Amino acid sequence: MIALKRRLAEQIPPMRDRVKTTIKELGDHVISDVTIAQAYGGMRGVKSLVTETSAVDPQEGIRFRGYSIPEIRAKLPTAPNGEQPLPEGLFYLLLTGEIPTVEEVAEITQAWRGAEELPAHVATTLDALPKDLHPMTQLSIGISALQHDSIFAQRYQAGLAKTDLWEAMFDDSMRLIGRLPGVAAYIYRRSYRDGDHVAPAAKELDWAANLAHMLGSEDEGFRELCRLYLTILADHEGGNVSAHATHLVGSALSDPYLALSAGINGLAGPLHGLASQEVTRWILEMKEKLGGGVPSEQQMKDFVWETLNSGQVVPGYGHGVLRATDPRYMAQQEFAQTHMPDDENFKIVRMLYDVVPAILKEQGKAKNPWPNVDAHTGPLFMHYGITEYPYFTVLFGVSRAIGVLSSLIWDRALGLPIERPKSVTTAWIEEQVSQTAS
Repeated sequence: MIALKRRLAEQIPPMRDRVKTTIKELGDHVISDVTIAQAYGGMRGVKSLVTETSAVDPQEGIRFRGYSIPEIRAKLPTAPNGEQPLPEGLFYLLLTGEIPTVEEVAEITQAWRGAEELPAHVATTLDALPKDLHPMTQLSIGISALQHDSIFAQRYQAGLAKTDLWEAMFDDSMRLIGRLPGVAAYIYRRSYRDGDHVAPAAKELDWAANLAHMLGSEDEGFRELCRLYLTILADHEGGNVSAHATHLVGSALSDPYLALSAGINGLAGPLHGLASQEVTRWILEMKEKLGGGVPSEQQMKDFVWETLNSGQVVPGYGHGVLRATDPRYMAQQEFAQTHMPDDENFKIVRMLYDVVPAILKEQGKAKNPWPNVDAHTGPLFMHYGITEYPYFTVLFGVSRAIGVLSSLIWDRALGLPIERPKSVTTAWIEEQVSQTAS
């Protein structure tokens, strides 16, 4: 048993007691009121989920177990001679709330890399798909194909005590995360590199760097980008579509493959993870229309206004919770300033940061005129040769698996029930309001 699983086993009993006590002593305490507008409006802002791994403050942004992005970048272990945090370390932090040691992170790397070999049927399944099928659809299918080997499903059928479900979920999640880079790289190489696949690197290479290798790059800068990106996008509390979908499907005691596949399907939506694709497409359209290169500030302002006046939004700006610049955006901006300051697309993104918020404030419709993480992703990947923007969200999905599966492990450890909110009809609402008014 690796150190992470031992530490988790130590933490689960007291946390179970803590939750039981909270429900018993504070269960009648009201934490949210729901308006009719919220019921129709996607439950925006309704406090109705408990997620231990992270929380998003409207002004400060994401905190992973209480740690901000600058803090995790400073505190989590890095690769030898590297500066960016290792995703393995964030996984340990999300599960335990503790900053891991270098040795504990190395153990997770060994476990993930040790599970990375893809079953033959997964490649066969993917190869049967059209090469131009959207990469996110391929990712969802690839994850579902991995379900054949689910430890959770097998042990549940054999008869597993409710208190032990978390162990099977943990073992499955470790294997699934270990195999995700292989699935992601396979999709990329078959779709965009004529099926010229790259075998995994030597086991000494960390999980994110091996993904960079299998995508076809040996650039240390790209390895560092993968480490950063796969860390900072791993989790964003429990109410976003990918996290909520994973939790919802998992609450039926579906195994992590089925649950994560559902989350990936949600992530593929333009209003969620597909936004990085839309941002890149929009930037390239701007460049083409304005004659290529970095436009002038006035040209950019005119193009932004043209986008807004046509009834569209400026992709990458605004967020459902945040009311300030996304700290994940700032982390990427800092990386770009260090590694690619003269990159043409980075200069455009940097100029947009100076131009767009003022325009959105003048327009007066946006609750949050500041950029989110997707506003910066595309130019980073493009700088290192990953120019096929429909693929970007696949890398987002690899990262998000770390957070949603961490939460799923805790869902089973705490014995959370199946999610089943009560819905009402418009007629019921009208009747209730009418009775209240009278």
